[in-house]
Amino acid sequence: MQLNISTPPLNMSRIVKFSLVLPMVIIASLISHNAQAQGLFAPAIIVNTNVVTNYEIEQRAQLYRLLRNPGDPVETARTELMKDRLKNQATREAGIKATSDDIKVAIQKFAKQANMTDEQLIKALSEGGVEPETFRDFIQVSLEWGDFVRARFLSRSRPDDAEIDRALGRVGNGGGMRVLLSEIIIPINAQNAPQVEELVDQLAKITSVEDFANAAAQYSATDTRTNGGRMDWLPITNLPPDLRPVILALRPGEVSSPISLPNAVALFQMRDVQEITGGTPKYSAIEYAKYYIPGGRSEAALKTAAEISNHIDRCDDLYGIAKDQPAEVLERESLPSNKIPRDIALELAKLDEGEISTNLTSSNGQNLILLMLCGRSPVLSDDEVRTDLINGLIQQRLNAFSDSYLDQLQADALIIEK
Repeated sequence: MQLNISTPPLNMSRIVKFSLVLPMVIIASLISHNAQAQGLFAPAIIVNTNVVTNYEIEQRAQLYRLLRNPGDPVETARTELMKDRLKNQATREAGIKATSDDIKVAIQKFAKQANMTDEQLIKALSEGGVEPETFRDFIQVSLEWGDFVRARFLSRSRPDDAEIDRALGRVGNGGGMRVLLSEIIIPINAQNAPQVEELVDQLAKITSVEDFANAAAQYSATDTRTNGGRMDWLPITNLPPDLRPVILALRPGEVSSPISLPNAVALFQMRDVQEITGGTPKYSAIEYAKYYIPGGRSEAALKTAAEISNHIDRCDDLYGIAKDQPAEVLERESLPSNKIPRDIALELAKLDEGEISTNLTSSNGQNLILLMLCGRSPVLSDDEVRTDLINGLIQQRLNAFSDSYLDQLQADALIIEK
């Protein structure tokens, strides 16, 4: 018997349909992908004739997240990139452009602040989703804008001798000044930034000592809140150099504009100011120690800090506390006052040698900082002190000119937001 084995006839219509459908699926997929890419690189903001794309906003927002900048990263990225386009326009018209070497040096300095090399920093940012070009552009526009502001406004930012003497805390023939302040320090992070910014703007309008004291008791995060934010008399030279002109410009009862600190915002109210016969002390460097306690401002961490405080009298004693622990739990530094981070400098201003503060935290509040003042080194020469103060006053005024000119550029620009 012969078996007649035959295959089913080919369905040509199905083959034709499938051969047409498959490329259409592929094409549709490509079109969808291309549309997404086009959307990513589509204009989000047009500043005059310059475009900010959605991709740039996404990249800058991720950079702000990695740098742990306060506020909403996307909204901040939109605002800052819009300003960057205005800055770019102004610097290009002025013929200012940063060199590759300038940018490299600036990146190295930025990395050093994070205890990293520039290569390590770029790698860390890349692993976090930020392209090297994004960070390079961020650095470049900052450099070029700084050059532009100095070229345009430096001659108008130099203080006269009377202003310098006042900022140094001198009056008359070698006299000095001390101030009686109240403070409100409010922690700020990405989650509470909008609320904190609105709150400090309201608090800055306070005009009475009683109202400020009540606000300090309610909102401040430092130990002085139990006393209505009131601080003891301070020689003006205890304060960070860049804050002295700000404080001395206040009249009794007046509140400062909000002052940015690492992870916090500060407000100060002037309660009184007095002349000191013989001048105020001046220091070349301040030595201090930071001992990190896990747990932030938890009850357990604060209890540990209190126990340590009761068993030490000087900074050297902290080495015994930190024995057999990782080296990074204890840091000891000696720096000129203008090189000390502002939050640390403000706490040190309140301390005498051997005294301790537990008002600060690090690592987004994960560690409590036990801060101890080791000592203040002898005075710099008058010329060096004066030079530091002049530089601080100039920078303060340049910042004000920068903000004002940028506001003017923004008011004159044609800005379209998609």
